Amino acid sequence: MRGMSTAQATFGGGCFWCIEAPFKELAGVREVTSGYAGGDTADPSYRAVCSGNTGHAEVVQIEYDPDVVEYVDLLEVLFTVHDPTQLNRQGPDVGTQYRSAIFTHSDDQQEQAEAFIQELEREGVYDDDIVTEVEPLATFYEAEAKHQDFYERNPTQSYCSFHIPPKLDKVREKFEDRLKEQPVH
Repeated sequence: MRGMSTAQATFGGGCFWCIEAPFKELAGVREVTSGYAGGDTADPSYRAVCSGNTGHAEVVQIEYDPDVVEYVDLLEVLFTVHDPTQLNRQGPDVGTQYRSAIFTHSDDQQEQAEAFIQELEREGVYDDDIVTEVEPLATFYEAEAKHQDFYERNPTQSYCSFHIPPKLDKVREKFEDRLKEQPVH
C-alpha cells in the first residue's frame, strides 16, 4: 500500500536548527527530530555537546516515506543546505559538533551515501574536497524539547532569521516539485 512505508535517515550539517527546517518542507518527510550522534557520551545534553567534549555531532533524524521521497533525494537536500567542504564547522559555528556527517541506518544507505559523494567529487561540484563523514549510526539521542521545531517556534530569533531563510529559499527553488503542498489561504 502506497504511503505506508517508513525509513530513517540521520544527517549532520552544522547547527541542527538550520537543517531541521528545510527537511520539514519535503513531501514524504513525516518527522524531523533534532539530536546528537557519533559521540561516546551516553545521553548527552546540549551544553555538553556544545563543549565539543562528547564527540557527538548535532544531527537531525528524518522519518520519511521511501515511496514518496528517496534516500538519494534527502542526500541531495543535505548537500544543498550545508557546505560539505568545511571541516568541523558550518559558517560561524565551529567545532566537531558541527561536522558534516551522514550516519547510515543500513548497508544500502552507506553505499548510496558514498556513491553520492564520489559523484559530487567526480563532477567537481565543490572547489574543495568534501569532508563529510559517512559511518553507521550507533546511537541517536534526541535533543531537549526546546530544540525541536526550533525555527518554527523562533523565526525571529537573530541566529535563525539570518541563517535559515536562505537555506529554505534554496530548497524551495531547487526542489519545488518535491515540496509538501502548502495550504491555500
